[in-house]
Amino acid sequence: MTRYGYARVSTQGQELEVQRRQLAEAGCEVIYSEKITGTKEERPKLNALMSTLRPGDTVVVTKLDRIARSTRVGIAIIDRIVGMGCGLEILNMGRFDDTPVGKLMRTMMLGFAEFERDMIVQRMQEGKEVARQREGYREGRPEKPWRDEGSWQKTKEVWNISKATYYRHMRGTSGTDAGRERTSVQG
Repeated sequence: MTRYGYARVSTQGQELEVQRRQLAEAGCEVIYSEKITGTKEERPKLNALMSTLRPGDTVVVTKLDRIARSTRVGIAIIDRIVGMGCGLEILNMGRFDDTPVGKLMRTMMLGFAEFERDMIVQRMQEGKEVARQREGYREGRPEKPWRDEGSWQKTKEVWNISKATYYRHMRGTSGTDAGRERTSVQG
């Protein structure tokens, strides 16, 4: 009987280290972790964990919303874990089982997790709508500078591009145009 940990964050900018530490402290022998939204059913590391499980094993997560941010997806995942004869332990809630009370609790708690996510999305949309009304508003991330003190090496570190791409951009030409320029200069 193995204790498996599962850690998940939604975006690449978020860190998994706190969850991993908590899972290790909870006695997890193997920890699967990934950076992917909790609304997706298909998650590579979660799928790998599920294929590893044997009856009597326990899956441990730090919070219920690490399993899923959707009631439907969460119930499907939990039913699959419990249906395999495995346990599910939520560090801040306790162990989930297949009793009527256990099913009620997981449905309610997953409903709250989905509600919380929906409220976050709604607030972000409202914030964007207010921002769009401001003069000079621009959607998306700020542009990364193509030049950092004129050094292509520094730009390469930021953009991970070749020297040729950097100079083509600085000349204002695409790869195709640059090829034509070279031909006309050489020809």
